[in-house]
Amino acid sequence: MDKAHQHGLRILFADDEAPLRELMQMELPRLGHEVTVCPDGAAALKALEKGSYDAALLDMRMPGLTGIEVLGKIRQISPETQVIILTGHATVDTAVQALRLGAFDYLTKPCKWAELEVILNRVVERRDLSNKAAALETRLKAAEGSPTLIGETAAMLQVRRLIDTIAPTDATVMILGETGTGKELVARSLHEKSRRADSAFIPVNCGALPENLVESELFGHRRGAFTGADRDRKGLFEVANGGTLFLDEVGELDKSIQVKLLRFLESGEIRRLGENDPFRVDVRVLCATHRDLHEMTASEQFREDLFFRLNTFEIHLPSLRERRSDIPLLARHMLTRFAARRRGMTESVLTPEALDTLQSHEWPGNIRELANAIERATILAAGGPIRPEHLPTQFPGRRAMPAPVTPSAVAGPHFQVPDGTPTLRDIEMKYIQVVLEKHNGNKPAASKELGISLKTLYNKINQLQQS
Repeated sequence: MDKAHQHGLRILFADDEAPLRELMQMELPRLGHEVTVCPDGAAALKALEKGSYDAALLDMRMPGLTGIEVLGKIRQISPETQVIILTGHATVDTAVQALRLGAFDYLTKPCKWAELEVILNRVVERRDLSNKAAALETRLKAAEGSPTLIGETAAMLQVRRLIDTIAPTDATVMILGETGTGKELVARSLHEKSRRADSAFIPVNCGALPENLVESELFGHRRGAFTGADRDRKGLFEVANGGTLFLDEVGELDKSIQVKLLRFLESGEIRRLGENDPFRVDVRVLCATHRDLHEMTASEQFREDLFFRLNTFEIHLPSLRERRSDIPLLARHMLTRFAARRRGMTESVLTPEALDTLQSHEWPGNIRELANAIERATILAAGGPIRPEHLPTQFPGRRAMPAPVTPSAVAGPHFQVPDGTPTLRDIEMKYIQVVLEKHNGNKPAASKELGISLKTLYNKINQLQQS
């Protein structure tokens, strides 16, 4: 099979000639494509209302609606579908008209099979480019943390050995570890060392997805599937086609989405919200969580059959306090990165006292907390050596950490009521900010102190950012 057809198209073929429909129904699947055949334009539009297609091959002259008329409807209903017009009545005018109305290309009948295959290859390339662009945008929005796995402790060497062993396969992997230990970085390394490295890597934080849009975000939707769905939308599984989908905090998915994820892992098929027919995508799934899925399975919060499907391999990431000897390596790497990010800034160095302070800290936020501390210290040191006084105040050797903030301390020194006449929502949002700052941005720890679920906290943060 041609490389361009490793990930086949979903094709809609409309023509009033039965022998040609039979030929397409037999030959297109041999090239790796799925095909739906229709005898006329009206039937093609009905098919489009039920399912989504990457490409539509339309005869120019059919009973009822012409190919040009169907093309116009498709541009409204499904603008991502690439339309190829076929006709035995070729003229320059009809070709120009079709292309002006948004046709991808134009072939005369009887068309040569090699010519059609070349055009379909181009449709595959355009679709994959579109997916990669969407993937890059998602990566840029989600990117954080160190771009490489740093560490020479025995635990980190074992992690790298596991990555090298597992990466070339398509096995699902469960990455376990506390928040901020670098689980997405491990997932990205697995992707970059796999045969899928040239395709999309899509990271998604399951806990941050809006509760009422989780299914749409992951699996996509048809126009009109729900209020506000004014156009077709690809889900992240489609965007990741040919590549890797990383489901961070997979334990936050509710049972209904767990069922759909299990169905994909068993069949390789997904179904957009509002559609009847499933279709295949080629996606490797990697997962991560800081939660105890064994405990969640025992309490029936997480499906046991899904757990076994996801848990083909486990990679355990150690916390930063379990690999303190790696802190100097990580800190120096971050100093170099921050200096490169701020052009013209001299790279700072850590004094022995500052390094001792870093290695004495407990690091509840792990590498993410270390990155924040180093960035803060770099700014305060202004290119000079980093001393203990440039580090956050809760570190050993610095001022003692403030007493825990509780609702009863609302009027105290750690929590200032917003100016003016604040609403209950203002006070709530301010309190969430205080607790997040107390835990250095560690959302699971903050959600535990606040007494709310991680998903609820993400929803509150989204509200806070929009206010």
